[in-house]
Amino acid sequence: MLLIPAIDLKDGKCVRLRQGRMEDDTVFSDDPLAVAGRWVDAGARRLHLVDLNGAFAGKPVNADIIRRIAQTYPDVPIQVGGGIRDDDTIQAYLDAGVSYVILGTKAVNTPHFVGDVCREFPGHIIVGLDAKNGKVAIDGWSKLSNHDVIDIAQRFEKDGVEAIIYTDIGRDGMLGGVNIEATVALARAISIPVIASGGITNLEDIRALCAVAEEGIMGAITGRAIYEGTLDFVAGQKLADELS
Repeated sequence: MLLIPAIDLKDGKCVRLRQGRMEDDTVFSDDPLAVAGRWVDAGARRLHLVDLNGAFAGKPVNADIIRRIAQTYPDVPIQVGGGIRDDDTIQAYLDAGVSYVILGTKAVNTPHFVGDVCREFPGHIIVGLDAKNGKVAIDGWSKLSNHDVIDIAQRFEKDGVEAIIYTDIGRDGMLGGVNIEATVALARAISIPVIASGGITNLEDIRALCAVAEEGIMGAITGRAIYEGTLDFVAGQKLADELS
């Protein structure tokens, strides 16, 4: 199972939000490129980049930084989310060396778009489903939709997405542990890989995820825990490798 460091970008800085609130952020670094290097040097085999400004603006805002990270570390697969709402943005990121683009709000609001871009960019599309009480949240988590997580994930699986990133937004950035039950329920309902996100705090969370990884959980995104030190990234990936 992959442990995937998150680099969340706001105003050109590396930050973490609590429960997706832009006003509740902690700045961890003014140099996201150096942060990416830190995780690559620590053995990260994939990076998770989010353009937080882009997610709220509906278009890329921190694309230059993302491009620099992708070009500096061409051998490390990078997945990018935040403000990806059209084909041109996807093409630009792939041209910059990004491996996967993550669709969120656009996927939920315009489901046919997912099928279209999966055909246009096969192997490069991931959908991020951010949920609370089983319902999908959109627009930077500011609204809850009427869509059931499992139903919409099954639709996107048919469209040909590579993986689903599942985030329990009640736990994201709160260091409260992963919602294992909900993550497993989703993984069992689809055959494409699930990447867990939200609430990872320590090695016990890695151990708990590895215990159910065979259900279809290929990785886990971690942010606040590795920045605040409740989880040592190197130890976490080593444990995941041992248990997988």
